[in-house]
Amino acid sequence: MNILVTGASGYIGSRLIASLLAAGDSVCAASRTPETLDAFDWRDRVDTVELDAGDPLSLKSAFREAGPVDVAYYLVHGIGEADYRTQDTTAARHFGEAASAAGVRRIVYLGGFVPDDEELSEHLAGRADVGRALAVDDVEVVWLKAAIVIGAGSTSYEMLRYLADRLPILPLPDWLDHPVQPIAVDDVLFYLLASRSTVPAGAYDIGGPDTVPYRDLLFAYVDAAGLTRIGVPTPGVPTSLAGRVIGKIIPVPDGLAEDLVESLHNTMTTSENRIRDIAGEPDGGLTTIEDAMRRSVLGSVGTPPGVAALKDPLRLANTDAAWSGGDALGIRRYGVAASSRRTWSLLEALGARTLLYSWPVAAVVRTHLDVAQDVSERARSAMRRMMTARRTTKDRASHDRTGEV
Repeated sequence: MNILVTGASGYIGSRLIASLLAAGDSVCAASRTPETLDAFDWRDRVDTVELDAGDPLSLKSAFREAGPVDVAYYLVHGIGEADYRTQDTTAARHFGEAASAAGVRRIVYLGGFVPDDEELSEHLAGRADVGRALAVDDVEVVWLKAAIVIGAGSTSYEMLRYLADRLPILPLPDWLDHPVQPIAVDDVLFYLLASRSTVPAGAYDIGGPDTVPYRDLLFAYVDAAGLTRIGVPTPGVPTSLAGRVIGKIIPVPDGLAEDLVESLHNTMTTSENRIRDIAGEPDGGLTTIEDAMRRSVLGSVGTPPGVAALKDPLRLANTDAAWSGGDALGIRRYGVAASSRRTWSLLEALGARTLLYSWPVAAVVRTHLDVAQDVSERARSAMRRMMTARRTTKDRASHDRTGEV
């Protein structure tokens, strides 16, 4: 099939392209900056076009340059940007109209759950707006709805991982008791591929085999990474405050972290499983949370291969976001990479002061943070010394070679 993939440089888009190529499809990768696609190991096997979903002229030109397109995947998202909901909805409407004019048969869209009878977060409401805006009379739309996607490089996974890695004491607001049904990225890819032909037009929930409270998802990572962490209930903390604090603790962009955390008060479980009856399940069944976490932590630090070369899509790719992949030198194993004073103040903002200051464990917690800071500082000093030594050696070698020439 002739496939157009928007958001080609993103986490899902880049892995989807590798899967489509493996399935034998002809792929055109679309991006606002096509030159960035040169970094991917599948680049020589795809065509590329410049596409700005917010610009009708750009869309018309992109579809004309891409040639006949059977299926277009819509994976564009402006979350974290100012007024992203309005911009996303407008871009989706333009895309649907341009696809219709170009004779595209089907659009496949990956969005989030839309729980009934709930006040949706800005993020989830925006995802629902996009699904509706893509619909035009003569183009089929398959709208897949998912919660958290597990896999190294996924924004949700990276947020979980950085929090667990950097905080020896994990605040547990009461909304972490809400259930979530995450899905591993390999299962997302399975349903995305099935949606190009097997699945009839319509909206479908996709989820993994396990439904757990958010806190259990966090500690599933803790177990998989071999960490020891203490969870402390911190009732009364709103998601808006938690999002702002978390954005300061981890390297994920602030706006992105805040928008995602504010969605945690919504129900994040499937309301139906029709797609399983239609497309079935991957060989071996859907991926469990335990297996997904175990596979995601493998090779999280180091130099991973390119997307197409990944033996497992849950592993980190060298083209995933720059803030993915963990702290260097295993500093994360010891706890906090920021200063202990700053980290403690952030924990207090999440309610730790009330619960911990009355406990004997409080002094231990502060000591643990001080030790973590000391260890991380020593590790970073060691890294600086090592890099200085390497540069010195390299400079000397370069000088010697120059002399020989």
